[in-house]
Order: sequence, then structure tokens, then C-alpha cells
Amino acid sequence: MEEQLVEFINYLHNVKKSSENTVMSYRRDLKKMLTYLNAAGVKRIQDVTETNLVSYVLDLEKKNFTAATVSRSIASMKAFYHYYEKEGRIAKNPAENLKAPKIVKKAPSVLSTSDITRLLEQPNGDTPKELRDKAMLELLYATGMRVTELISLKTTDLNLSMGYVECHDASKDRIIPFGSEARWALMNYLANSREVMIENKGETALFVNCSGVQMSRQGFWKLIKYYAKKAGIDGEITPHTLRHSFALHLVENGADLKSVQEMLGHSDISTTQMYANLNRNRLKEVYQKAHPRH
Repeated sequence: MEEQLVEFINYLHNVKKSSENTVMSYRRDLKKMLTYLNAAGVKRIQDVTETNLVSYVLDLEKKNFTAATVSRSIASMKAFYHYYEKEGRIAKNPAENLKAPKIVKKAPSVLSTSDITRLLEQPNGDTPKELRDKAMLELLYATGMRVTELISLKTTDLNLSMGYVECHDASKDRIIPFGSEARWALMNYLANSREVMIENKGETALFVNCSGVQMSRQGFWKLIKYYAKKAGIDGEITPHTLRHSFALHLVENGADLKSVQEMLGHSDISTTQMYANLNRNRLKEVYQKAHPRH
């Protein structure tokens, strides 16, 4: 079934125009499935049964994969076999009746404004790397963009004079404003760091690594964890923590949900609604701690 997997991945790339992250997730999930099926002696796509796939899902759960991971694997299998059913290469989609486990949504992890300030103050040197790190962290918190959007920015996406960045996600582009702190950090990076770091003068990526090419997701994850530890921030912190913190802090300070939705690039405002709910919960906690007759 390796050939079918390659064909399906090419379909995602060339026809569906799926994002690189989506394609990587499908490839990873389906390779795990193929490894399991091969070990079970199922070699041909036509021979895969619903029972085979149910057994595979049970195996994932037995190995303590999270509900989110199992759900994503099931979604990948459904898409894979649906494609071959539509192509007329199999009679029936064996993944059609698989049920994803219920995912209990946790409240998003956010930082307090004082934690954010400490984090953003960590890269305070004048080396090219620290100037870049400062600009990346300031822009991420100033705009709430996703890490993939941040590292994919081109120099032409930035408008320093007007104070906004053009952000490109999978479905549509959006304009996000940023404030003076991010603007200053970006100007400092562009004036004193980026030209030193790049080797190819034709490089278009806004943020580059020490090899002078576009920063990777993994590279930025390491960067943010390093500065969080340096700032003495406890608990798990990811680039998405800054996105959640950006949104919650806007809502806390009176921003309307529609504007926050547009800046985050949410297609449905119900997704943005969780920040209003989180804000209400925090206000309730403050009230219960502070009011003498709560």
C-alpha cells in the first residue's frame, strides 16, 4: 500500500492544495497505519476491512495515544479510503463507520501580562540572534498569528510605516496591526541583524535561522521554550500559548469578539467565543477571592 500512500499524498499536494502541515500529519498517521496492517499480514488496499481498522484504533488506545491523536488518525484513514472509493479502486470505505473518541476540551493555556512582559524581556542583547528572537516574540504576541504563519512571512508582508503585517493562512489572507514595541523590535532586527544572518541576498523570508534560511517550526519551538525557562515561567509553553494570551488579553481589555476573530483568522466566531468564556471564569475567580460576601 506504499504506492497508494504516495499517490494520495501527491493528490493532497497537487489537487487539494493542502497545507504542508496537513500533508505531514496525513503522511505520519497513515504510515503508522500501514506499519500495523503490514504486521497483520494485510498488504493490499482491497483487502483492508473495517475489523482491521477497528483493531488498529484499539491498538492506538491501548498504547495510550491521546483522544486527539486517535481522532486525527481516524480522520486521516477516512480521507484516505474515501479517495480510493471515489476513484473506484475499492468497493467500500472500510473507515466509514469508525467513531472518533470524545475529546474533552481543556481551557487554553495562557500567560498573565506580567509573565508575558518577563518573557519578552529575555532576549535583551544586541547580537543578531537576540535581535531576531526579540522581534519574533514581540510580533507573535502583538498579532496572535500561528507559528506557521509567523515563520512563513516574507519581508514584503511587513508594513512598518503603517504598523501592520499581511498574514497568509490556508484559506485567506488577513491584515493584522501591531504596536510600537513590536515595530521597534522589527526595525532593530531589520537594520542590525537580518542582513548579517542571510547568505543569499535574494532570500525573501522575514525571519531566518543561523544558516540564513527560513526559520523552521521546530527552531522557533526551541527558542520559545529556552526564553520561557530563562524567564522562570513554570508549566508547558508553546507558540500557541502566546496566541491564546494575545486573544484573552484583548478581550479582557474590552476588544469586541468580531475584531478578535478577524485578527486570529477564525472562520467561525464560536471558536473565538472561548476567550469570552475564559474571561468570565477569570472574573468570577477574582470576585470569589476578593469579595467579602461571595
